[in-house]
Amino acid sequence: MIDNGLINFTHFLNYILKHIDRLMIRAVSILQRSHEICLDLFNDSAFDMARDILVTPKRLSYAREKEKNLYESLVALTNSKQNEIQKLILQAVDEMHEVLTDEACSLEIPGIELTDQLTVKHARDLKKCTSVIQEQILVRLNEIIANKLLDSINVLHDNYVGTLTRCLISLESSRDDDEAELSASKALQEILHSAYEVNLSLPTNSNLFQILIDRMKELFRTFSWHNFPRIDPEFKRSVALNMLNSLSEAKLAKSVCSQLNDRIRMSHDNFETLLKQLDHRHTDRLKSTEDKQQRVRKDCTPRIARLLLESTSLKDLIQYGLPKQGREIGRGQYGVVYDCKNWANHQSCVLKSVVPPDDRHWNDLALEFHYLRRIPEHPRIVQLIGSVIDYSDSDQTPVLLIMERLKRDLYGALKSRLEFSIRMHIALDVVEGLRYLHGLGLVHRDIKLKNVLLDEANRARITDLGFCKPEVMMSGSLVGTPIHMAPELFTSKYDHTVDVYAFGILFWYICSNGVKLPTNFDVCSSKDILWSAVKKGVRPERLMDFSDECWEIMTKCWDTEPSRRPYLGEVQENIEQILNTTRTTTTA
Repeated sequence: MIDNGLINFTHFLNYILKHIDRLMIRAVSILQRSHEICLDLFNDSAFDMARDILVTPKRLSYAREKEKNLYESLVALTNSKQNEIQKLILQAVDEMHEVLTDEACSLEIPGIELTDQLTVKHARDLKKCTSVIQEQILVRLNEIIANKLLDSINVLHDNYVGTLTRCLISLESSRDDDEAELSASKALQEILHSAYEVNLSLPTNSNLFQILIDRMKELFRTFSWHNFPRIDPEFKRSVALNMLNSLSEAKLAKSVCSQLNDRIRMSHDNFETLLKQLDHRHTDRLKSTEDKQQRVRKDCTPRIARLLLESTSLKDLIQYGLPKQGREIGRGQYGVVYDCKNWANHQSCVLKSVVPPDDRHWNDLALEFHYLRRIPEHPRIVQLIGSVIDYSDSDQTPVLLIMERLKRDLYGALKSRLEFSIRMHIALDVVEGLRYLHGLGLVHRDIKLKNVLLDEANRARITDLGFCKPEVMMSGSLVGTPIHMAPELFTSKYDHTVDVYAFGILFWYICSNGVKLPTNFDVCSSKDILWSAVKKGVRPERLMDFSDECWEIMTKCWDTEPSRRPYLGEVQENIEQILNTTRTTTTA
């Protein structure tokens, strides 16, 4: 009875322990997912801020350049259209000649005193009659000319302003919520519309009106002021006909072009003023955005990443237990790699034990773990199986990263020599892996011989993503292995092209079929002297057995100017051509 009771109790205890494990795994899974969501939010916000910092100045520059082109085009168009405007005026007068005179005949003139014979009593009334008639003709003529001009000017307006308008709206939409006062974009749109939608409803003090007044003064001299004419339809027709016949199309055209230029110039000046205000606003905002981005990069993201590492490691520990450490395989600056027979249903693993010396290294390790976990399985990237934090050691707290095991690294393979075709295939594998990482927005930053592992068939995989980060999350820190580091790494401003540079150095080793340090680097007695030489343009020397094609790939990849380095797709095509040439030569 006692034995059966103990057995039943043992089964019950095991059941309770397994149930507790299941509850803990469920709780830790929720915590892990929460950390993942937070980290994704920070990464997304960092990406959005980086894009804002990069794109906004370009949008402002585009708006300024586009409006300048529009301004210059409109001025050139207006100046070139003086003869055309002159023809339009002549055409308008010819087309509306009878209509305008008929309207003048039926025009009512209020506020004048007429005799029984329909003559005016005072000279001022005669002037008033002529003024009313000329004003009526002027207004109608303005409408006709303005409508004809709009048809030609609006074509340019539509071609230019549409894109510019969208750009300005986009700039305004990125303002902070606390800047919701009068929208600059609306003001800019009003300026644009008033500037480039031509309207020639001219006031009576305009140049055009003054020209017509001068013409009418000449007309008045033809009247006899002692014998006032009858203010009948024939008189009105006569005044209208004399006015239309005395118009100077050339002077009118010149006046119209001058007014258009003045209107466009004023609107251009107003536009520039408002754009400067918008530029200042964005400059202040982007400075604040850059500070926020730095906090996300250096503070928020690393902290959440460390919490994620801890929650994920706890889940793996509950599920699979502590991995058994085998013999030492290799060691680096911060970690030791051990053999691991099996763990989490995976056979033949390796165990990388890392003891971060400080918080900064803890954060770097946590980010490495996160980015490794998020990389989908790929034949050119070493797979991360899981992680466990070993709290059993009171002196140290090692983080155990369990990864798939491969045969050897490229350093060891080149020491034993490899065939040329095998080496070219390895180079292609590395390029494929880098292209995949870059496609995910990640930059490796530490491509070298020992970070390229080979399987039984000598196919390569990239490993050790300790410095790997999304491009938008890089804070300009100086990282990497000295001889593989691009010059711009020392300026704290760099991008994914640092991996292209590092591949160029790696390709030199691959083509040399050895691990001996390039002589140009070997003569440097210290790391600082080496870095100084690299910044001055020193690169590995050309060896006798390097083909022109291989040497060209290296030199292009390690070009001092990042923008002149080739795309990895281009590098891949060039190496494939070398392989095809080798096969053809071998077959022949």
